[in-house]
Amino acid sequence: MVRVDRSAYDLLTDDGPGRVPVFAADVTVGDWLALAEDGTAALLPRTSLLVRGASSGVSRSQPLAANVDVVMVVVSLSASIAVRRVERLLTLAWESGAAPVVVLTKADLHPDPDAAVEALLPHAPGVPVVVTRAAEGDVTALAPYSLPGTTLVLLGASGAGKSTVVNALAGGEVMATGDVREVDGKGRHTTTHRELVVLPSGAVVIDTPGLRGVALAGSDQGLAKAFSDVEDLAAACRFADCAHVGEPGCAVQASIDAGDLSAARMESWHRLQRELAFQARRTDLRLRAEEKQKWKVLHKAHRARGART
Repeated sequence: MVRVDRSAYDLLTDDGPGRVPVFAADVTVGDWLALAEDGTAALLPRTSLLVRGASSGVSRSQPLAANVDVVMVVVSLSASIAVRRVERLLTLAWESGAAPVVVLTKADLHPDPDAAVEALLPHAPGVPVVVTRAAEGDVTALAPYSLPGTTLVLLGASGAGKSTVVNALAGGEVMATGDVREVDGKGRHTTTHRELVVLPSGAVVIDTPGLRGVALAGSDQGLAKAFSDVEDLAAACRFADCAHVGEPGCAVQASIDAGDLSAARMESWHRLQRELAFQARRTDLRLRAEEKQKWKVLHKAHRARGART
């Protein structure tokens, strides 16, 4: 699946490009479909799924990309790095089942890119942080992740340089790019849809529109990996149910007091925990409502058949 429109899916097949009508709400870019001779299609099992949580006023989460191997969290060095947003995107990436990489772009606009990497590392435990100059065509740091048969997806805010990275990887302009405003360093939404591009290396990359709101979805496994440093400390607390707010023997608070862990990072961990719990309750309510409606329809149909007999 290379692109999803409202009425049809664009595909790449052994016989070239194809197009089939939409048949399911949750099919997304990167999905593999089985095509029958009569033109019908079926969704094949996924190896990974990148999902954005339900936003305000919407009860269902949104699949962003499927069967992804590497999630590239793209961050521009043209402005101050929003570390809380990076933590959120890394949680989303880990939850998908893929491996995240933080890609710092526009290094030519930063006085010390190496210092930016060092400052970001504590917020991305276990995650590679690489620097690119995609506007100059320099994406050599991404070569280890764009191997033949690998599927990549790029996540980040508008103006982060995602489409420029795709063009540099492709060796030509395959995605439209736009200028960044000098006032705030933000870019326009030049990418308005998710699209899969085949790279000369044999890898494929999925570009996505800039994400404004990034709600979480799923279990707390992604959060545990994104905050593995905090999780390791919490496991060393004296009490298993430690809330890390002043209990005796709290390893998390001891680390904060020692200056090894920032209080802001711990608060970010707590905030994302609360959000995941809220999304879980919201999903549970929706599923119960759908189940109730299903049985209501079945009972109504059963009564109608009884009346006819």
